[in-house]
Amino acid sequence: MELNKMQFKGQNTLGVTNPWYGSNASVITNGSRNEDSYMTFQSKEAIISISTEDKREKGGGVHGSGGSHQTTYLDSLMHLFKGNVGSGVFAMGYGFKNAGIMIGPWVIIVLGIICTHCMHVLLSCAKRASRITGAEVRPDFAETVQLCFETGTIAMKRAATYMRKIVNLFLCITQLGFCCVYFVFIADNLKQVLDYYGLIIDVHFHMAILLLPILLSCLIRNLKFLAPLSTVANVFMVIGISITVYYNTQNLPAISERKYVAELHQLPLFFGTALFAFEGIGLVLPLQNEMKRPDEFKKPLGVLNVGMSVVTVIYMMMGLLSYLKYGEDVMGSVTLNLPETDKLAQSVKIMISLAILLTYALQFYIPVDVIWPNVIKTFGPFNHPVLMEYTFRIFLVLVTFVLAEAIPYLGLFISLVGAVSSTTLALLFPPIIEIVLHYNISELTAWIIIKDGVIILVGLLGCVTGTYESLHSIVNQFVAEGS
Repeated sequence: MELNKMQFKGQNTLGVTNPWYGSNASVITNGSRNEDSYMTFQSKEAIISISTEDKREKGGGVHGSGGSHQTTYLDSLMHLFKGNVGSGVFAMGYGFKNAGIMIGPWVIIVLGIICTHCMHVLLSCAKRASRITGAEVRPDFAETVQLCFETGTIAMKRAATYMRKIVNLFLCITQLGFCCVYFVFIADNLKQVLDYYGLIIDVHFHMAILLLPILLSCLIRNLKFLAPLSTVANVFMVIGISITVYYNTQNLPAISERKYVAELHQLPLFFGTALFAFEGIGLVLPLQNEMKRPDEFKKPLGVLNVGMSVVTVIYMMMGLLSYLKYGEDVMGSVTLNLPETDKLAQSVKIMISLAILLTYALQFYIPVDVIWPNVIKTFGPFNHPVLMEYTFRIFLVLVTFVLAEAIPYLGLFISLVGAVSSTTLALLFPPIIEIVLHYNISELTAWIIIKDGVIILVGLLGCVTGTYESLHSIVNQFVAEGS
């Protein structure tokens, strides 16, 4: 193993701009800095802003302990909840409609176990690859993928940078997909409330009205100014989920009135919805890195296992209750099924809409930090860089707006985003890098091949069938509306 360490020492030249470590920070390995920078962490919302220099002073190594880290067990648990429980939780009833009341809970449990395992795989690969390659700063998701390939042959080393860029591409697709879903989610909920009070306009006009506040929030260039918005959004989300659960438990019908097993062609839609909700794998490395005791993150009763178990139970409960309550009438967001005339239900729709509106800028921050450095490298330098960045931000918001206007079907849009990008990040990259890393260090076993092969097969099957069925259903919706 010492030979491997010497062989790979000094070969890693990652340069990363990461908003979670500060907008001006770069990941530096072995004293070098690469100006070809990419932001490589994706999550549902901001956690901690810490500079690379602080990380180096505190940690002393890639996954060193004993440093003056910032978060406790409970802090990290709360961050894990916030990062995984978002708008997707309200779509679980629609997902269960596409699975059936008997199949849905078991699939959620299985997917929860697989996703949690893949998070453990990512953590292990990050630690092992960092030690082998001599990386001096804790890697995140895309860096970990690159490091795993850098432990291999010359061909793998050449592919390492491209693999990092591919991960970044899917991170951008995922985040921009969330942003598109947010437009539709907010517009649908606000339309219901305003329709009741006689202000009846088309959902597309609602999206157009939302464009202005979303544009203004996305012109905020410093992540720390978005933190207060995140706090308010979290409060609204907790209240909204609690009240929704209350409505879902009132006057429940008999289980026999619901489908036990849905049609086979519907299952891919459920897969996409579930993965849209579960896709929080980008959280795990930054969360572990910033703990006072990083070893508490991976323990059997550590942050990851406890947190993801609770998240899985929340998804299963919300999906089961929502479908049991509303059956085949359950909508892409269960908030749309709440009584339109009830003031409390109306307040939930407004609160959740505001929470999602305030979260949009956080989701949007990540693709900007991935794409903008490449725009500068390709077309820059600019005489007015700040003005050009504002122009770019406006353009990117307009892209999500146009896509949302083009596909205003909330449930199907969620399934599509989940099947295309969330599946790739959560179920495909972790087993791939585990196989690559263990092959490169001559520790690949039959168990790893079989286990990861099954996960990859499940991911590919869900990705292909989910994408096809989502697109097919979207086309059918357009045809039905046009006839």
